Amino acid sequence: MDRSTGNTYNVSKKQNTPGIERRWFRPYPKYKDSGVEWLGKIPIYWDVKPFKALLSRNDGGVWGEDFADDGVIVLRSTEQTVDGKWNIESPAKRQLTTREASDARLEVGDLVVTKSSGSELHLGKTSIVDQPVAALNCCFSNFMQRLRVAWPNLSRYYWYLLNCPVAREQLIFLSSTTTGLGNLNGSILGSIRVPVAPEDEQQAIANFLDRETVKIDALIEKKERLIELLQEKRTALITRAVTKGLDPTVPMKDSGIEWLGEIPTHWALVPLKSLTLARPGSIKTGPFGSQLLASDMAQEEIKVYNQRNVIAHDFTAGENYISMSKFRELASFEVFKNDILVTTRGTIGKSAIVPNGAERGILHPCLLRIQPDSDKIKIAYLALIIQESNLVINQLALASNATTIDVIYSDTIGRVLIPCPPMNEQSAIFEFLDGMTAKIDALKSSIQEAIASLREYRTALISAAVTGKIDVREA
Repeated sequence: MDRSTGNTYNVSKKQNTPGIERRWFRPYPKYKDSGVEWLGKIPIYWDVKPFKALLSRNDGGVWGEDFADDGVIVLRSTEQTVDGKWNIESPAKRQLTTREASDARLEVGDLVVTKSSGSELHLGKTSIVDQPVAALNCCFSNFMQRLRVAWPNLSRYYWYLLNCPVAREQLIFLSSTTTGLGNLNGSILGSIRVPVAPEDEQQAIANFLDRETVKIDALIEKKERLIELLQEKRTALITRAVTKGLDPTVPMKDSGIEWLGEIPTHWALVPLKSLTLARPGSIKTGPFGSQLLASDMAQEEIKVYNQRNVIAHDFTAGENYISMSKFRELASFEVFKNDILVTTRGTIGKSAIVPNGAERGILHPCLLRIQPDSDKIKIAYLALIIQESNLVINQLALASNATTIDVIYSDTIGRVLIPCPPMNEQSAIFEFLDGMTAKIDALKSSIQEAIASLREYRTALISAAVTGKIDVREA
Protein backbone atom coordinates (compact mmCIF):
# COMPACT_ATOMS: atom_id res chain seq x y z
CA MET A 1 0.00 0.00 0.00
CA ASP A 2 1.25 3.49 -0.78
CA ARG A 3 1.99 5.24 2.51
CA SER A 4 3.72 8.17 0.90
CA THR A 5 0.95 10.54 1.90
CA GLY A 6 0.98 9.31 5.49
CA ASN A 7 -2.79 9.06 5.16
CA THR A 8 -3.22 5.81 7.10
CA TYR A 9 -4.81 4.56 10.30
CA ASN A 10 -3.31 1.85 12.52
CA VAL A 11 -6.10 0.06 14.38
CA SER A 12 -3.88 -1.62 16.96
CA LYS A 13 -2.01 0.49 19.50
CA LYS A 14 0.55 -2.30 19.80
CA GLN A 15 3.33 -2.74 17.28
CA ASN A 16 2.40 -6.37 16.73
CA THR A 17 -0.71 -8.44 17.30
CA PRO A 18 0.36 -12.11 17.51
CA GLY A 19 -1.03 -14.15 14.61
CA ILE A 20 -2.35 -11.09 12.77
CA GLU A 21 -0.40 -9.32 10.06
CA ARG A 22 0.10 -5.70 11.00
CA ARG A 23 -2.32 -3.72 8.86
CA TRP A 24 -2.82 -0.09 8.00
CA PHE A 25 -6.17 1.27 6.86
CA ARG A 26 -6.95 4.45 5.01
CA PRO A 27 -9.31 6.86 6.72
CA TYR A 28 -12.08 8.54 4.75
CA PRO A 29 -10.97 11.60 2.73
CA LYS A 30 -12.91 14.14 4.80
CA TYR A 31 -14.53 14.21 8.23
CA LYS A 32 -16.90 16.36 10.23
CA ASP A 33 -17.69 16.65 13.91
CA SER A 34 -20.58 14.32 14.73
CA GLY A 35 -21.70 16.51 17.62
CA VAL A 36 -21.71 13.35 19.77
CA GLU A 37 -18.77 12.99 22.14
CA TRP A 38 -18.65 9.20 22.10
CA LEU A 39 -18.70 9.08 18.28
CA GLY A 40 -16.17 11.82 17.61
CA LYS A 41 -15.59 12.68 13.95
CA ILE A 42 -17.43 10.82 11.20
CA PRO A 43 -17.12 10.82 7.39
CA ILE A 44 -18.42 14.10 6.02
CA TYR A 45 -21.42 12.60 4.21
CA TRP A 46 -22.55 10.31 7.08
CA ASP A 47 -25.42 11.42 9.27
CA VAL A 48 -26.21 11.12 12.98
CA LYS A 49 -29.71 10.36 14.25
CA PRO A 50 -31.46 9.18 17.40
CA PHE A 51 -31.65 5.40 17.18
CA LYS A 52 -35.46 5.54 17.42
CA ALA A 53 -35.55 7.19 13.99
CA LEU A 54 -34.14 3.97 12.49
CA LEU A 55 -36.40 1.51 14.32
CA SER A 56 -39.69 -0.04 13.33
CA ARG A 57 -40.04 -1.78 16.71
CA ASN A 58 -38.71 -0.97 20.16
CA ASP A 59 -40.51 -3.13 22.71
CA GLY A 60 -40.06 -5.19 25.85
CA GLY A 61 -40.51 -8.93 26.26
CA VAL A 62 -42.83 -11.29 28.10
CA TRP A 63 -42.53 -13.95 30.78
CA GLY A 64 -45.95 -15.56 30.97
CA GLU A 65 -47.35 -17.54 33.86
CA ASP A 66 -45.72 -20.93 34.38
CA PHE A 67 -43.18 -23.29 32.90
CA ALA A 68 -44.79 -25.73 30.47
CA ASP A 69 -43.35 -28.54 28.35
CA ASP A 70 -45.69 -27.58 25.52
CA GLY A 71 -45.18 -23.86 26.00
CA VAL A 72 -43.38 -21.22 23.94
CA ILE A 73 -39.60 -20.83 24.22
CA VAL A 74 -38.81 -17.53 25.95
CA LEU A 75 -35.15 -16.57 25.59
CA ARG A 76 -33.45 -15.03 28.62
CA SER A 77 -30.52 -12.66 28.99
CA THR A 78 -28.51 -15.54 30.49
CA GLU A 79 -28.58 -17.11 27.03
CA GLN A 80 -26.68 -14.13 25.60
CA THR A 81 -22.90 -14.05 25.84
CA VAL A 82 -21.07 -10.87 26.82
CA ASP A 83 -19.99 -10.36 23.21
CA GLY A 84 -23.56 -10.58 21.86
CA LYS A 85 -23.74 -14.17 20.70
CA TRP A 86 -26.28 -16.85 21.65
CA ASN A 87 -25.69 -19.80 23.98
CA ILE A 88 -29.05 -21.57 24.01
CA GLU A 89 -28.81 -24.97 25.73
CA SER A 90 -31.86 -25.41 27.97
CA PRO A 91 -34.33 -22.68 26.98
CA ALA A 92 -37.33 -21.98 29.19
CA LYS A 93 -40.77 -22.84 27.87
CA ARG A 94 -43.56 -20.68 29.26
CA GLN A 95 -47.33 -20.47 29.07
CA LEU A 96 -48.12 -17.37 26.98
CA THR A 97 -51.37 -16.01 25.70
CA THR A 98 -51.85 -15.98 21.94
CA ARG A 99 -51.42 -12.21 21.98
CA GLU A 100 -48.21 -12.36 24.02
CA ALA A 101 -46.71 -15.04 21.78
CA SER A 102 -47.58 -13.08 18.65
CA ASP A 103 -46.31 -9.71 19.91
CA ALA A 104 -42.99 -11.04 21.23
CA ARG A 105 -42.17 -13.47 18.42
CA LEU A 106 -38.61 -12.89 17.21
CA GLU A 107 -37.74 -12.52 13.53
CA VAL A 108 -34.49 -12.73 11.61
CA GLY A 109 -32.55 -9.49 12.07
CA ASP A 110 -34.12 -8.48 15.40
CA LEU A 111 -31.66 -7.06 17.91
CA VAL A 112 -32.25 -8.21 21.50
CA VAL A 113 -30.66 -6.13 24.27
CA THR A 114 -30.14 -7.05 27.94
CA LYS A 115 -31.66 -4.08 29.73
CA SER A 116 -31.22 -5.02 33.40
CA SER A 117 -28.10 -6.40 35.09
CA GLY A 118 -25.90 -5.89 38.11
CA SER A 119 -22.83 -6.34 35.91
CA GLU A 120 -21.51 -3.82 33.41
CA LEU A 121 -20.21 -6.77 31.39
CA HIS A 122 -23.79 -7.84 30.69
CA LEU A 123 -25.76 -4.61 30.69
CA GLY A 124 -26.45 -3.61 27.08
CA LYS A 125 -25.13 -6.81 25.48
CA THR A 126 -26.96 -7.22 22.18
CA SER A 127 -27.65 -10.39 20.19
CA ILE A 128 -28.95 -10.59 16.64
CA VAL A 129 -31.61 -13.13 15.70
CA ASP A 130 -30.35 -15.38 12.93
CA GLN A 131 -32.18 -18.11 11.03
CA PRO A 132 -31.54 -20.92 13.57
CA VAL A 133 -32.85 -18.78 16.43
CA ALA A 134 -35.87 -17.60 14.46
CA ALA A 135 -36.63 -21.24 13.60
CA LEU A 136 -37.27 -21.88 17.31
CA ASN A 137 -40.42 -19.71 17.01
CA CYS A 138 -39.30 -18.13 20.24
CA CYS A 139 -40.07 -15.00 22.21
CA PHE A 140 -37.88 -12.98 24.58
CA SER A 141 -38.10 -12.22 28.29
CA ASN A 142 -39.09 -9.01 30.03
CA PHE A 143 -35.46 -8.35 31.05
CA MET A 144 -34.68 -7.75 27.38
CA GLN A 145 -35.62 -5.16 24.76
CA ARG A 146 -36.23 -5.93 21.08
CA LEU A 147 -35.00 -3.40 18.50
CA ARG A 148 -36.07 -3.97 14.90
CA VAL A 149 -34.09 -1.83 12.47
CA ALA A 150 -36.18 -0.42 9.63
CA TRP A 151 -35.23 -0.80 5.97
CA PRO A 152 -32.93 0.28 4.33
CA ASN A 153 -30.69 0.23 7.41
CA LEU A 154 -28.84 -2.99 8.17
CA SER A 155 -29.36 -4.69 11.54
CA ARG A 156 -26.01 -6.52 11.37
CA TYR A 157 -24.16 -3.23 11.12
CA TYR A 158 -25.98 -1.93 14.24
CA TRP A 159 -25.35 -5.23 16.02
CA TYR A 160 -21.63 -4.59 15.64
CA LEU A 161 -22.10 -0.98 16.74
CA LEU A 162 -24.11 -1.78 19.89
CA ASN A 163 -21.55 -4.37 21.02
CA CYS A 164 -18.50 -2.19 20.55
CA PRO A 165 -17.14 -0.24 23.55
CA VAL A 166 -18.12 3.21 22.27
CA ALA A 167 -21.80 2.20 22.36
CA ARG A 168 -21.71 -0.09 25.41
CA GLU A 169 -19.99 2.54 27.52
CA GLN A 170 -22.63 5.06 26.46
CA LEU A 171 -25.42 2.68 27.51
CA ILE A 172 -23.77 2.04 30.87
CA PHE A 173 -23.46 5.79 31.40
CA LEU A 174 -27.14 6.34 30.60
CA SER A 175 -28.48 3.41 32.63
CA SER A 176 -30.34 4.27 35.78
CA THR A 177 -29.24 2.54 38.96
CA THR A 178 -31.38 0.91 41.61
CA THR A 179 -29.46 -0.74 44.47
CA GLY A 180 -26.54 -1.45 42.17
CA LEU A 181 -28.68 -2.83 39.34
CA GLY A 182 -28.17 -1.08 36.01
CA ASN A 183 -31.35 -0.54 34.00
CA LEU A 184 -32.03 0.42 30.40
CA ASN A 185 -35.38 0.92 28.73
CA GLY A 186 -36.83 1.57 25.31
CA SER A 187 -36.62 5.31 25.79
CA ILE A 188 -32.90 5.26 26.59
CA LEU A 189 -32.10 2.86 23.76
CA GLY A 190 -34.12 4.95 21.33
CA SER A 191 -32.47 8.19 22.40
CA ILE A 192 -28.84 7.28 21.83
CA ARG A 193 -27.44 9.00 18.76
CA VAL A 194 -25.95 6.63 16.20
CA PRO A 195 -24.02 7.08 12.96
CA VAL A 196 -26.00 6.55 9.77
CA ALA A 197 -23.85 5.48 6.84
CA PRO A 198 -25.29 4.92 3.35
CA GLU A 199 -26.90 1.51 2.97
CA ASP A 200 -24.15 0.10 0.73
CA GLU A 201 -21.49 1.18 3.21
CA GLN A 202 -23.34 -0.41 6.13
CA GLN A 203 -23.30 -3.63 4.10
CA ALA A 204 -19.61 -3.24 3.23
CA ILE A 205 -18.66 -2.61 6.86
CA ALA A 206 -20.71 -5.58 8.12
CA ASN A 207 -19.23 -7.87 5.46
CA PHE A 208 -15.70 -6.70 6.28
CA LEU A 209 -16.22 -7.31 10.00
CA ASP A 210 -17.81 -10.70 9.35
CA ARG A 211 -14.70 -11.77 7.47
CA GLU A 212 -12.15 -10.29 9.84
CA THR A 213 -13.76 -11.34 13.12
CA VAL A 214 -14.14 -14.93 11.90
CA LYS A 215 -10.38 -15.04 11.29
CA ILE A 216 -9.58 -13.51 14.67
CA ASP A 217 -12.06 -15.73 16.52
CA ALA A 218 -10.63 -18.84 14.87
CA LEU A 219 -7.13 -17.84 15.92
CA ILE A 220 -8.27 -17.16 19.48
CA GLU A 221 -10.00 -20.55 19.57
CA LYS A 222 -6.82 -22.30 18.47
CA LYS A 223 -4.80 -20.54 21.15
CA GLU A 224 -7.39 -21.35 23.81
CA ARG A 225 -7.25 -24.99 22.76
CA LEU A 226 -3.46 -24.88 23.05
CA ILE A 227 -3.83 -23.61 26.63
CA GLU A 228 -6.22 -26.49 27.36
CA LEU A 229 -3.69 -28.98 25.97
CA LEU A 230 -0.90 -27.44 28.05
CA GLN A 231 -3.07 -27.67 31.15
CA GLU A 232 -3.84 -31.32 30.37
CA LYS A 233 -0.12 -31.97 29.92
CA ARG A 234 0.62 -30.18 33.21
CA THR A 235 -1.94 -32.24 35.12
CA ALA A 236 -0.78 -35.50 33.52
CA LEU A 237 2.85 -34.68 34.34
CA ILE A 238 2.04 -34.02 38.00
CA THR A 239 -0.26 -37.03 38.32
CA ARG A 240 2.35 -39.37 36.88
CA ALA A 241 5.14 -37.99 39.07
CA VAL A 242 3.17 -38.30 42.33
CA THR A 243 1.97 -41.82 41.49
CA LYS A 244 4.97 -43.34 39.66
CA GLY A 245 7.95 -41.27 40.82
CA LEU A 246 10.80 -39.94 38.68
CA ASP A 247 12.90 -43.08 38.18
CA PRO A 248 11.48 -45.27 35.38
CA THR A 249 13.77 -48.17 36.39
CA VAL A 250 12.57 -48.50 39.99
CA PRO A 251 10.75 -51.78 40.85
CA MET A 252 6.97 -51.43 40.88
CA LYS A 253 4.14 -53.17 42.71
CA ASP A 254 0.42 -53.45 42.10
CA SER A 255 -1.42 -50.81 44.11
CA GLY A 256 -4.55 -52.98 44.17
CA ILE A 257 -6.50 -50.07 42.70
CA GLU A 258 -7.48 -50.51 39.05
CA TRP A 259 -7.37 -46.86 38.02
CA LEU A 260 -4.06 -46.24 39.83
CA GLY A 261 -2.17 -49.29 38.58
CA GLU A 262 1.39 -49.81 39.80
CA ILE A 263 3.34 -47.66 42.23
CA PRO A 264 7.00 -47.91 43.29
CA THR A 265 7.63 -50.89 45.56
CA HIS A 266 9.07 -48.80 48.39
CA TRP A 267 6.14 -46.35 48.49
CA ALA A 268 3.25 -46.64 50.92
CA LEU A 269 -0.39 -46.24 49.93
CA VAL A 270 -2.21 -44.68 52.86
CA PRO A 271 -5.50 -42.88 53.53
CA LEU A 272 -5.16 -39.12 53.74
CA LYS A 273 -6.39 -39.06 57.35
CA SER A 274 -3.32 -41.05 58.43
CA LEU A 275 -1.08 -38.25 57.10
CA THR A 276 -2.71 -35.61 59.31
CA LEU A 277 -1.99 -34.56 62.87
CA ALA A 278 -3.08 -37.06 65.51
CA ARG A 279 -5.80 -34.93 67.04
CA PRO A 280 -9.56 -34.57 66.55
CA GLY A 281 -10.62 -32.32 63.70
CA SER A 282 -7.40 -32.53 61.70
CA ILE A 283 -9.71 -32.79 58.68
CA LYS A 284 -12.71 -30.55 59.20
CA THR A 285 -15.22 -28.55 57.18
CA GLY A 286 -16.47 -25.11 58.18
CA PRO A 287 -19.52 -24.65 60.43
CA PHE A 288 -23.07 -24.51 59.14
CA GLY A 289 -23.85 -21.22 57.41
CA SER A 290 -26.54 -20.42 59.96
CA GLN A 291 -23.93 -20.60 62.71
CA LEU A 292 -21.45 -18.38 60.91
CA LEU A 293 -23.00 -14.93 60.74
CA ALA A 294 -20.60 -12.37 59.27
CA SER A 295 -20.61 -8.85 60.63
CA ASP A 296 -18.95 -5.54 59.94
CA MET A 297 -15.35 -5.40 61.00
CA ALA A 298 -14.81 -4.08 64.49
CA GLN A 299 -12.18 -4.32 67.18
CA GLU A 300 -11.64 -7.86 68.57
CA GLU A 301 -13.27 -9.60 65.61
CA ILE A 302 -12.03 -12.71 63.79
CA LYS A 303 -11.69 -13.06 60.04
CA VAL A 304 -13.69 -15.63 58.04
CA TYR A 305 -11.60 -17.17 55.26
CA ASN A 306 -13.63 -18.08 52.18
CA GLN A 307 -13.21 -19.61 48.72
CA ARG A 308 -11.91 -16.36 47.20
CA ASN A 309 -8.94 -16.42 49.57
CA VAL A 310 -8.09 -19.99 48.58
CA ILE A 311 -8.61 -19.66 44.81
CA ALA A 312 -6.57 -16.45 44.65
CA HIS A 313 -3.99 -17.69 47.21
CA ASP A 314 -4.55 -14.34 48.90
CA PHE A 315 -5.08 -14.42 52.66
CA THR A 316 -5.16 -10.63 52.96
CA ALA A 317 -8.38 -10.10 50.99
CA GLY A 318 -11.94 -10.13 52.30
CA GLU A 319 -14.05 -8.25 54.81
CA ASN A 320 -16.05 -11.03 56.49
CA TYR A 321 -15.61 -11.18 60.25
CA ILE A 322 -17.30 -12.74 63.25
CA SER A 323 -17.41 -11.42 66.77
CA MET A 324 -15.09 -12.71 69.48
CA SER A 325 -18.04 -14.19 71.35
CA LYS A 326 -19.15 -16.10 68.23
CA PHE A 327 -15.57 -17.22 67.68
CA ARG A 328 -15.44 -18.73 71.17
CA GLU A 329 -18.39 -20.93 70.21
CA LEU A 330 -16.69 -21.98 66.95
CA ALA A 331 -13.05 -22.07 68.08
CA SER A 332 -12.61 -25.62 66.81
CA PHE A 333 -12.92 -24.26 63.26
CA GLU A 334 -9.93 -21.92 63.62
CA VAL A 335 -7.23 -22.18 60.93
CA PHE A 336 -3.50 -22.13 61.62
CA LYS A 337 -0.34 -21.65 59.58
CA ASN A 338 0.45 -24.63 57.33
CA ASP A 339 -3.17 -25.79 57.30
CA ILE A 340 -4.27 -26.74 53.79
CA LEU A 341 -7.65 -25.17 52.97
CA VAL A 342 -9.70 -26.88 50.24
CA THR A 343 -12.75 -25.53 48.42
CA THR A 344 -15.68 -27.92 48.81
CA ARG A 345 -18.58 -26.40 46.85
CA GLY A 346 -18.95 -24.84 43.41
CA THR A 347 -15.31 -24.62 42.38
CA ILE A 348 -14.15 -27.89 43.94
CA GLY A 349 -10.73 -29.07 45.02
CA LYS A 350 -8.77 -25.81 44.88
CA SER A 351 -6.32 -25.56 47.77
CA ALA A 352 -3.97 -23.13 49.44
CA ILE A 353 -1.59 -23.31 52.41
CA VAL A 354 -2.23 -20.84 55.22
CA PRO A 355 0.98 -18.77 55.30
CA ASN A 356 2.98 -17.52 58.24
CA GLY A 357 1.62 -14.23 59.49
CA ALA A 358 -1.92 -14.77 58.20
CA GLU A 359 -4.56 -12.96 60.20
CA ARG A 360 -6.29 -15.09 62.80
CA GLY A 361 -9.25 -16.68 61.08
CA ILE A 362 -11.95 -19.28 60.90
CA LEU A 363 -13.31 -21.56 58.17
CA HIS A 364 -16.15 -20.55 55.90
CA PRO A 365 -18.73 -23.36 55.42
CA CYS A 366 -17.49 -23.79 51.82
CA LEU A 367 -13.97 -24.68 52.96
CA LEU A 368 -12.38 -27.77 54.43
CA ARG A 369 -9.28 -27.68 56.64
CA ILE A 370 -6.55 -30.33 56.45
CA GLN A 371 -3.76 -30.27 59.06
CA PRO A 372 -0.92 -32.39 57.66
CA ASP A 373 1.64 -34.12 59.86
CA SER A 374 4.92 -32.66 58.57
CA ASP A 375 6.84 -35.67 59.90
CA LYS A 376 4.97 -37.92 57.46
CA ILE A 377 4.43 -35.76 54.36
CA LYS A 378 5.69 -32.42 53.16
CA ILE A 379 2.87 -29.90 53.31
CA ALA A 380 3.59 -28.32 49.91
CA TYR A 381 3.81 -31.81 48.36
CA LEU A 382 0.39 -32.79 49.75
CA ALA A 383 -1.11 -29.48 48.56
CA LEU A 384 0.30 -30.23 45.10
CA ILE A 385 -1.34 -33.67 45.08
CA ILE A 386 -4.70 -32.29 46.19
CA GLN A 387 -4.94 -29.37 43.78
CA GLU A 388 -2.77 -30.15 40.79
CA SER A 389 -3.15 -33.90 40.17
CA ASN A 390 -6.19 -35.99 39.29
CA LEU A 391 -5.52 -38.27 42.24
CA VAL A 392 -7.97 -36.85 44.77
CA ILE A 393 -10.69 -35.71 42.38
CA ASN A 394 -10.82 -39.13 40.67
CA GLN A 395 -11.32 -40.90 43.98
CA LEU A 396 -13.93 -38.44 45.17
CA ALA A 397 -15.83 -38.90 41.90
CA LEU A 398 -15.79 -42.68 42.38
CA ALA A 399 -16.92 -42.31 45.98
CA SER A 400 -19.87 -40.17 44.88
CA ASN A 401 -20.76 -42.54 42.00
CA ALA A 402 -20.90 -39.50 39.75
CA THR A 403 -18.89 -37.89 36.99
CA THR A 404 -19.19 -34.54 38.73
CA ILE A 405 -18.78 -33.75 42.41
CA ASP A 406 -21.13 -31.28 44.07
CA VAL A 407 -19.65 -31.30 47.58
CA ILE A 408 -16.49 -32.60 49.27
CA TYR A 409 -17.05 -34.07 52.77
CA SER A 410 -14.36 -34.43 55.43
CA ASP A 411 -14.91 -38.15 56.02
CA THR A 412 -14.81 -38.84 52.26
CA ILE A 413 -11.58 -36.98 51.65
CA GLY A 414 -10.09 -38.60 54.73
CA ARG A 415 -10.46 -42.00 53.05
CA VAL A 416 -8.73 -40.90 49.85
CA LEU A 417 -5.60 -43.00 49.28
CA ILE A 418 -2.32 -41.13 48.83
CA PRO A 419 0.82 -42.75 47.35
CA CYS A 420 3.47 -41.68 49.85
CA PRO A 421 7.20 -41.85 48.97
CA PRO A 422 10.00 -41.26 51.49
CA MET A 423 10.47 -37.63 52.53
CA ASN A 424 13.65 -37.09 50.49
CA GLU A 425 11.88 -38.37 47.37
CA GLN A 426 8.94 -36.07 48.05
CA SER A 427 11.38 -33.14 47.97
CA ALA A 428 12.95 -34.33 44.71
CA ILE A 429 9.56 -34.78 43.03
CA PHE A 430 8.35 -31.38 44.22
CA GLU A 431 11.48 -29.61 42.96
CA PHE A 432 11.24 -31.38 39.59
CA LEU A 433 7.57 -30.47 39.17
CA ASP A 434 8.19 -26.92 40.35
CA GLY A 435 10.67 -26.41 37.50
CA MET A 436 8.62 -28.19 34.84
CA THR A 437 5.33 -26.51 35.70
CA ALA A 438 7.05 -23.09 35.76
CA LYS A 439 8.00 -23.62 32.10
CA ILE A 440 4.46 -24.68 31.16
CA ASP A 441 2.96 -21.78 33.10
CA ALA A 442 5.27 -19.31 31.35
CA LEU A 443 4.17 -20.65 27.97
CA LYS A 444 0.50 -20.46 29.00
CA SER A 445 1.01 -16.88 30.18
CA SER A 446 2.58 -15.95 26.83
CA ILE A 447 -0.38 -17.44 24.94
CA GLN A 448 -2.87 -15.68 27.24
CA GLU A 449 -1.14 -12.37 26.49
CA ALA A 450 -1.45 -13.13 22.78
CA ILE A 451 -5.18 -13.85 23.21
CA ALA A 452 -5.63 -10.57 25.10
CA SER A 453 -3.89 -8.73 22.24
CA LEU A 454 -6.13 -10.42 19.66
CA ARG A 455 -9.26 -9.48 21.60
CA GLU A 456 -8.05 -5.92 21.95
CA TYR A 457 -7.37 -5.77 18.21
CA ARG A 458 -10.81 -7.25 17.43
CA THR A 459 -12.52 -4.64 19.61
CA ALA A 460 -10.51 -1.78 18.13
CA LEU A 461 -11.16 -2.96 14.57
CA ILE A 462 -14.94 -3.10 15.10
CA SER A 463 -15.03 0.30 16.80
CA ALA A 464 -12.96 1.92 14.06
CA ALA A 465 -15.05 0.42 11.24
CA VAL A 466 -18.54 1.16 12.58
CA THR A 467 -17.70 4.76 13.48
CA GLY A 468 -16.00 5.52 10.16
CA LYS A 469 -12.46 5.92 11.45
CA ILE A 470 -11.29 3.54 8.72
CA ASP A 471 -12.53 3.12 5.16
CA VAL A 472 -13.14 -0.59 4.50
CA ARG A 473 -15.22 -0.27 1.33
CA GLU A 474 -12.42 -1.76 -0.76
CA ALA A 475 -10.72 -3.80 1.98
